[in-house]
Amino acid sequence: MTDATIDPRMAPAEVCVTRSLIDRHASATPDKVYAIFQDGTEWTYAGMQDLVRQTALGLQKLGVKQGDHVVSWLPNGPDALCVWFAINYLGAVYVPINTSYRGGILAHVVDNSDADLIVAHAGLAPRLADIDRAKLTKMVVLGGEVAPCADLEVHGADALAPAEGDLQPLEREIMPWDTQSIIYTSGTTGPSKGVLSSYLHAYTTGAVYSNLPGEDGEPLITSDDRYLLSLPLFHVGGTLPAHIMLAMGGSISIVDAFNTQTFWKTVKETRVTFAILLGVMAQFLAKQEPVPEEKDNPLRTVMLVPFDFDPTEFRARFDVQTITLFNMTEISCPLISPLNPTLLHSAGTPRAGVECRVVDENDCEVPVGEVGELIVRADCPWTMNHGYYKNKSATARAWRNGWFHTGDGFRKDAEGNFYFVDRMKDAIRRRGENISSFEVETEVLAHPSVQECAAVAVKSDVSEDEVMVVVAPAPDKTVDPKELVEFLIPRMAHFMVPRYVRIVDALPKTPTEKVQKVKLREEGVTEDTWDRDRAGVKVSREKLNA
Repeated sequence: MTDATIDPRMAPAEVCVTRSLIDRHASATPDKVYAIFQDGTEWTYAGMQDLVRQTALGLQKLGVKQGDHVVSWLPNGPDALCVWFAINYLGAVYVPINTSYRGGILAHVVDNSDADLIVAHAGLAPRLADIDRAKLTKMVVLGGEVAPCADLEVHGADALAPAEGDLQPLEREIMPWDTQSIIYTSGTTGPSKGVLSSYLHAYTTGAVYSNLPGEDGEPLITSDDRYLLSLPLFHVGGTLPAHIMLAMGGSISIVDAFNTQTFWKTVKETRVTFAILLGVMAQFLAKQEPVPEEKDNPLRTVMLVPFDFDPTEFRARFDVQTITLFNMTEISCPLISPLNPTLLHSAGTPRAGVECRVVDENDCEVPVGEVGELIVRADCPWTMNHGYYKNKSATARAWRNGWFHTGDGFRKDAEGNFYFVDRMKDAIRRRGENISSFEVETEVLAHPSVQECAAVAVKSDVSEDEVMVVVAPAPDKTVDPKELVEFLIPRMAHFMVPRYVRIVDALPKTPTEKVQKVKLREEGVTEDTWDRDRAGVKVSREKLNA
């Protein structure tokens, strides 16, 4: 790449493109550890390069070319990380999907991905037999027994570990603005959307961390740090730590999921210095009885998102410093707080390189203290998403007037601090997952006794939201809430299954026949609402061996 081909504000390929980063660090620091896994296995940069190149060769032998889309359907662990990096090493597009998906939402993302090849965990692969597989023709099965699946050409793990062969050269250099990934985020009035992210977008999101000042004036996080990756790799909260530390030449400790009981043990044994805690994770730790590892460990900094409780006691008890920010899959950490913030509920102020405004429905800025929608734009191209894949209307709505519309309600104070207020879009957030009300309603309406349905968020007794469906029976039919939930469990991700079911004769509507979800949210959990937890119906995440 010549100087004439790149904007001076833009990071060059060698510092943001996955292939370039792997090769550069493998050459400069071959013996440095990049990743520590749950079983104690470690990858050095040189060892990781060897694994990634071998996996990339296997993908290439299966027909993957630069620019192709490849679906990764794997739990956190060495396989998921290696497959991701190998896809990008070929200049192909990484398309991770939620390991809880099944049924209609799985069919949608498979169709939207335009992928010919999927790499899937053995425990998930059978779900593909029950859906329209769209353009998929080949599947590599990892982590268990390989079995035939419908009309797919099925391969085992050996397909990604060829004994011989050489990687074919790239058709062209991978550029910062090339698409690195398509990550699916919850739909609001329609199906889930695939966020198009460039290498520069991913890099910029991570670079925010490396530019944060610590108490001593040094960067808050450096190449000497180790970031705990406890969120799934199909989630931006999972991909972000991996990419941050790859770009910085640092390291990660990767576990399959956050676990309150083992958190401090993991931190100590894998020498974690930086962690992000979403939602109630920090409060779970604060309410836990003291354990020996919570003091004698290297953890130095915790990112709290959202900043919805006073962390003074948390900082003192665990001897850590805290920080907060606001981010979405589509953007690149536009708001960030100072170290050890004190303004509760604030997400901070705009970082260098972005502009943020709080506006009304006409994109006119609202007065200080009033609530509006947060919109964002960056001064460097490609540092935020470049649209929703195969969804021009959603892209146009989000990017109107040259600003990205977050769909989230914020207010700003006179000092320029931004405060998250509520979701303006019709989405539900539960246990760190964004849930499409549309997708919940689609599955509920598949029940033969349901005439109409509205899915809404209601306040949780812990944090964030719980899912409630308000259902009107079809003529001459009755709906049993327990039977409805049992009908839904095999049809949707575990986190989407409603906790509350309320049966009504008809849904409240406006004169134009639009369901009044605002009214349903205001009424909340009524006395006649059925509660899955109280009824003893358990729904949990399916455990997969990475």
